[in-house]
Amino acid sequence: MSWMVTGGAGYIGSHVVRALIDAGIAPVVLDDLSSGIEGFVPDDVPFVRASILDTAAVTAALVEHGVVGLIHCAGYKYAGESVKLPVHTYRQNVEGTGCLLDAMAAAGVTSLVFSSSAGAYGTPPTEIVTEETPTSPESPYGETKLIGEWLIRDQMRATAMAGAPLTATNLRYFNVVGSGYADIYDASPHNLFPKVFTAIQAGRAPQINGTDYPTPDGTCIRDYVHVSDLAAAHVVAAQRLDAGEPVEFVYNLGSGAGTSVKEIVDAIIAATGCEQEAVIGPRRAGDPAIIVATGELAARDLGWANRHTVTQMVESAWAAHPRG
Repeated sequence: MSWMVTGGAGYIGSHVVRALIDAGIAPVVLDDLSSGIEGFVPDDVPFVRASILDTAAVTAALVEHGVVGLIHCAGYKYAGESVKLPVHTYRQNVEGTGCLLDAMAAAGVTSLVFSSSAGAYGTPPTEIVTEETPTSPESPYGETKLIGEWLIRDQMRATAMAGAPLTATNLRYFNVVGSGYADIYDASPHNLFPKVFTAIQAGRAPQINGTDYPTPDGTCIRDYVHVSDLAAAHVVAAQRLDAGEPVEFVYNLGSGAGTSVKEIVDAIIAATGCEQEAVIGPRRAGDPAIIVATGELAARDLGWANRHTVTQMVESAWAAHPRG
């Protein structure tokens, strides 16, 4: 009996896979390698190269490997880029989740942990968001994550009426950073940490996108969480579902304290020994000014805690980032 991780060759998914192993749960990875790296998957973990859009392939993999639950990390995760590629984003994140739910129903898999996003909130009316904060996403990415939650909710209702109820929980988080392993790193060309690291390695000054936001230093404020802490919460959520224990439909995984992009870039400059000051670029479309989430519900139910400081997040990410 095992749990499948979609997107398990990606940065977040591969951390979830190793956290499952550490918890004594056998993982199976399904990934199309559109952005994942096969080398992130341990040699002894079954790997299925397939798209979540391929319902038949996913169904076959679920049955073949005796999967009892699924952690859905696959998707197109770039808020800024989603503004340029809305159709692609919807296909991957909405249609893909629908295909996955069909495959789960066909294979009789009834437990699901969904990797959602605090991007579902957009720019919230208060500085600290809770699970009760109204959702108002500002990018196609945030919209697709919220629609994914709706699909899951409606599938839970439909399967309950059919007598084979799906149980699920949705984990919302924003900026995931750091590394728990020397051989796993964030390879995204669009995320802040790898973009700054790559610029510094190339001898270029790091760039900050926009300094005219309504924040103390004019740059966006985000709730940065360490990927290892995030992975651990996914595993506890899976364990609760497996045991038939109650879970909330939505959990925020946040520290309750924000850090500005400028503060992060300054910490990266200090950790890397970069001698150049950051340069200022234009705002990115779809970027709200502030998103900081409370993690109180997740702390209560999932043992959630943001256990790493900003310095530890930066230093662990830099240590794992490929050189040359």
